[in-house]
Amino acid sequence: MIKLFVGLGNPGPEYEATRHNAGFWWIDALAKELGLNFKSERQFSGHTAKGTYEGNTLWLLKPQTFMNLSGQSVGALARFFKITPSEILVVHDELDITPGEAKLRFAGSHAGHNGLRDIHEKLATDAYWRLRLGIGHPGAKSEVLKWVLQKPTLDQSILIDQCIQRTLKAYPLLINGDTERATQQIHTSKPPRPKPPRVNPMESSTPQTTQAPQVIGTPEAPGTPPHTK
Repeated sequence: MIKLFVGLGNPGPEYEATRHNAGFWWIDALAKELGLNFKSERQFSGHTAKGTYEGNTLWLLKPQTFMNLSGQSVGALARFFKITPSEILVVHDELDITPGEAKLRFAGSHAGHNGLRDIHEKLATDAYWRLRLGIGHPGAKSEVLKWVLQKPTLDQSILIDQCIQRTLKAYPLLINGDTERATQQIHTSKPPRPKPPRVNPMESSTPQTTQAPQVIGTPEAPGTPPHTK
């Protein structure tokens, strides 16, 4: 059961539209969906929103510490409200996933993401949930810092937004602890193909009408299309 949703990013208008703020975009969309408003909480070094869903209390958090110190904010709120690491979902940008795709995972390496690195340290564990939103990779390690602090292209922005809207639909499953179904929904980037209609056995056994022979046209009498009796 997820009790704390965390979106990672950097504060300030100069970073608002950059790839590194994908986590902020997702958590803002969740707040809008739930009808919640963020307020600044100095105690937690972030912007927080509190809500309920089907009787469950939940918290939304946007750390305002800058990315590299995100754990300071996450750790403070989690400790104060006695939220365990396994009840935390951190939403962040992911270089190794293409725009438009997302992956849900529990525990594991921070893979060089500085926000996750600090959360690992402040929680003293890697046993928390992450929603990884694909932003793509520039192709060279030397270009990564520049890449994450730039705005995505228009095409990439559309794909990321579509991904946010799709993965957002999994939040009720996450709150209720149904992570298996949430994973399936988040990892499915395209709607499933519709199944073919089932054939009624009674209809399939009905004798088929035979088609009348086709009349071949002549210059004096044009041909007529085939028909059934």
